[in-house]
Amino acid sequence: MSIGKKIAHKAEAAKGVAKKLVGRGTGNTRLRTEGRIDQAKGDTKQAGAKMKDAFKH
Repeated sequence: MSIGKKIAHKAEAAKGVAKKLVGRGTGNTRLRTEGRIDQAKGDTKQAGAKMKDAFKH
């Protein structure tokens, strides 16, 4: 897995955390839910990349 994709996956997870925190702070449940979804997507992609790397070596 390329370093660029790994960084993109981490950025997506971080964006999700930021959205979740902003949603929690403002009381906006839609934004908080979107943040959780983005965070889960980023975490899932990171886990998939780790699995690929584990089987590659």
